[in-house]
Amino acid sequence: MSRFIVGLAVAAGALVAWPAAAAAPIGDYGKLPAVEFMRLSPAGDLLAYIAVAGDQRRVVVRKADGGDLFAINVGSLKPRSIDWLGAGHLLIETSATLGNDPTAATEVRQETFQSTIVDTATGKAMNVFSGERLIFHATWGFEGYARDAGKEWAYFRGLTLSGSGEAFHDFSTGAGYITHGHTDLYRVDLATGHPERVAGGSEKIDTSWVVNAHGAVSAHTEYEPEKGDWRFYADAGDKALIADAANPVGDISLIGQGRAEGTVLVERPAGGDKGDFTLVEYNAATTAPEVALFGDARVRALLTDPDTGLLIGGVTNADDPRTILFDPALQTKFDKVSHAFPGERVRLVSATANLDRMVMFTEGAGDSGTYFLVDYPTRKITAVGWAYPTILQGDVAKTRVVPFKAADGLDMQGVLTLPPGRDAKALPLVVLPHGGPEDRDYATFDWWAQAFASRGYAVFQPNFRGSAGFGKAFRDAGYGEWGRKMQTDISDGVAELARQGLVDAKRACIVGASYGGYAALAGVTVQRGLYRCAVSVGGISDLNSMLKWEADRYGERVAALRYTHLYMGVKSNGDARLDAYSPRRLADKADAPILLIWGKDDTVVSIEQSRDFVDALRGQGKPVETLELPGEDHWLSREAGRVQMLTAAVAFVEKNNPAK
Repeated sequence: MSRFIVGLAVAAGALVAWPAAAAAPIGDYGKLPAVEFMRLSPAGDLLAYIAVAGDQRRVVVRKADGGDLFAINVGSLKPRSIDWLGAGHLLIETSATLGNDPTAATEVRQETFQSTIVDTATGKAMNVFSGERLIFHATWGFEGYARDAGKEWAYFRGLTLSGSGEAFHDFSTGAGYITHGHTDLYRVDLATGHPERVAGGSEKIDTSWVVNAHGAVSAHTEYEPEKGDWRFYADAGDKALIADAANPVGDISLIGQGRAEGTVLVERPAGGDKGDFTLVEYNAATTAPEVALFGDARVRALLTDPDTGLLIGGVTNADDPRTILFDPALQTKFDKVSHAFPGERVRLVSATANLDRMVMFTEGAGDSGTYFLVDYPTRKITAVGWAYPTILQGDVAKTRVVPFKAADGLDMQGVLTLPPGRDAKALPLVVLPHGGPEDRDYATFDWWAQAFASRGYAVFQPNFRGSAGFGKAFRDAGYGEWGRKMQTDISDGVAELARQGLVDAKRACIVGASYGGYAALAGVTVQRGLYRCAVSVGGISDLNSMLKWEADRYGERVAALRYTHLYMGVKSNGDARLDAYSPRRLADKADAPILLIWGKDDTVVSIEQSRDFVDALRGQGKPVETLELPGEDHWLSREAGRVQMLTAAVAFVEKNNPAK
């Protein structure tokens, strides 16, 4: 063990032991990670990752032991993932927000994915389905990689034009539309880019497939959104039914291969009260009983064998994440290396099949996120990338979990980030509820929370009822509580922090995005007398208006709408009871200044949710400020948009709730 620790100190110590310095500019916290999606090649000799170069992002391929091979500029597209396809090709997934036919009466914008295959020997890149007349030039899911008959193939869901269907798209300008299409499974020759149809879907059924390393379809699932019926088959056709279930909110997912060839992994809601979701392994070739993997733990990332694509383990979503490997020998290797990072949160990002080479990601006290390359045989650990290189060691605020009880006695917790260099006593507070609402926050480096902490604020991120990862009973306790107990859970957490003397509850603002943006607006309308200001980024202001927008966009009978009904506690759109929990309907009661920020390319929450609320507030003479971000989406995927948002939000909070 000591040899690992010595190796770390020699290879990386000089790079991470930064001197104390003034806090970084706010814009540095808003920047995109300087390095992300780092992946090690199956042989362990190459690294691929996304790097930020000025205002552009690029894919870099370099030798693991040093020296760049080539880089590809991503341009205006937004990188979403990188994967190795065998030893010699990379798959780069990017997205763009596309609009519909400009002559259409109503504009519908959606996030559309493009898959690019890169030959790492030549640097040559080709876009999947580009130039195909009868396939839309975008992809709807990557389903596997295979070697078969001396060829290498990648498998994708593609949108096939049918009947009188037609399509147009231009990723560079953001224009596109499609009519009369359905998803089929295609295999794409990595050498030529030529696609071949493998299996078919239909226009009214969502279909997913799992492909093994030899190119055979191990299983497929079908989901009928209108009926909410889910079916699972052990073949490419509809002959070998393994399982079926009622799935009204669409929360059963086909994930990929299991631990052995012929096994398939499905994520589905847990049956008991401990886990909210469980990963179940089915043997598609036999009638063997299903196996629940990882016990009660929910997994935030899966680990697969780079050669076969089979499942070898996963990383749990706990506050202190655990990397679980099914092979005891591999677990021992990982555990030995992880002990070289005392006090850090360590997770395995990428590795060779035998874990002789690994890419680890660490974060914790004094660490804003570091990638390390581990060479197990030589006991050498080298820092190879930093997520936020200008956020120096002394600027990284400490985080911890704070348990508390809601007013009705339900146990819950939240993440508290404390400002560096200040006593944790009667601090000014920024409350930062998460989106989702079925999501959660962790005691990790959060760029938004860290930015506020750097300016002297304590930051509280409450995991209110309905949040993910705390068990089925906790999640279900959020149903029907949108704007009700989900909202008061937040203020109950603030009250506990004040009771402990950590914060001054009279010096608090509430800030959030998406559902968190709704919670921020509700904090000064549905609730009142609690916050000095509120900031909403892409938040919801009118619940019935949101439901109508979803229905108009996707149809009355879709899983997403049924899911939202569950959390809002209604069975249909237009329920008048929701007006009492809609900030826009309560604009006259707003009791604090409000800043509304939205991306013009938001495809998740209608931008009219913000614009209409601005009009309502101004009509009541209430103080409101606005910021529209051109070319920005719901997730703040562009650096310019993130920096603009963060700069405006911090300045607004400092004006209305000074930290000093």
